[in-house]
Amino acid sequence: MTKPSFTIASEGKVIGRLSLVDQIRDSAKEAIRTLKKYGIETVMITGDNEKTAAAVQKASGVSRYIANCLPENKAMEIQKMNQAYGHVAMCGDGINDTPALAQASVGIAMGAGNDAALETADIVLMKNDLTRIADSVRLSRKMSRIVKMNIAFALTMIVFLLATNFLQFLTMPFGVVGHEGSTILVILNGLRLLRG
Repeated sequence: MTKPSFTIASEGKVIGRLSLVDQIRDSAKEAIRTLKKYGIETVMITGDNEKTAAAVQKASGVSRYIANCLPENKAMEIQKMNQAYGHVAMCGDGINDTPALAQASVGIAMGAGNDAALETADIVLMKNDLTRIADSVRLSRKMSRIVKMNIAFALTMIVFLLATNFLQFLTMPFGVVGHEGSTILVILNGLRLLRG
């Protein structure tokens, strides 16, 4: 975000201008790119003016921005997004983000943030690393796939064992082996989550 600029003059003539700008972390850009790849829209809600917000959007790659927001405006914008998208995660670190964090489906605070934001948020990123959000999305999607796969496999095995029992294709010991073997396979498949 652009900070106030300073003009340097000598003998009544402007000889230079100095502007201070916060640098966007590479990890933030990487997190935004990854979230976009997952089909997640990123929106910056900021109290900064349009010009500054547009510059940050261009540098960071966020999908869109909403500028000139007071804390209550941020909360209202999150409410609108909740209605439009169903679920919204909000990431913030200041006391001005607290109402919006409370309105979001999932509030995420930065570990070095204000105490009020830390208390309001559902999740705290201790290392202030936004790539952790993208990692969480990736891991939760992987978990969802594995759980669905395990349920489908377990139900298929139960149907198979019931059918073979009624048709008397399998004896009881082989049925037990099949059932316990499928349980072990489901557990082993679930352990894939440990690899991240």
